[in-house]
Amino acid sequence: MARILLHMCCGPCSIFPLSALRAENLAVHGFFYNPHIQPYQEFEKRLQTLRSFAESQELPLIVRTDYDPETFFRQVAFREANRCVYCYSLRLEAAARLAKKSRFDAFTTTLLYSKRQKHDLIVSIAEQAASKHGIDFLYRDFRAGWREGQLGAQKLGMYRQQYCGCIYSEMERFSNDRRTR
Repeated sequence: MARILLHMCCGPCSIFPLSALRAENLAVHGFFYNPHIQPYQEFEKRLQTLRSFAESQELPLIVRTDYDPETFFRQVAFREANRCVYCYSLRLEAAARLAKKSRFDAFTTTLLYSKRQKHDLIVSIAEQAASKHGIDFLYRDFRAGWREGQLGAQKLGMYRQQYCGCIYSEMERFSNDRRTR
């Protein structure tokens, strides 16, 4: 049975990908690494929701609790429009490194589940990280299960965030100022 490391951004986005990968008879291990979700209370809510979900699913979960928004701000300052490149790269590089080091057969990410993420960019960055670290990237387009995952999260009473994770995405989601969209 192939061992897959699944980078997970949160509980709700993990429901469908985990189900789909297990349906393929893959041994899945979760990996939470999202060091710049803002504010810190949001980071904690997402992590606690994911921990509860992982426990309920008997999913082994590797957690990095690094919290470093300062580095995120330094990396995206004056490049805010391209912040997703840094965000995806940071997390997918970490997943690829861990997958290789821990002798997984491949890695993938729940970022491929969201209809609101930059899907092609995620795939490109994941493929680059896989090549760099000598590990396979398991591509699956999990977006087909978007509704199923959202309904599952509601049914489970999961905390569901309203924005991607960084302060800029929060502003875009909640601002009435059309210039931020």
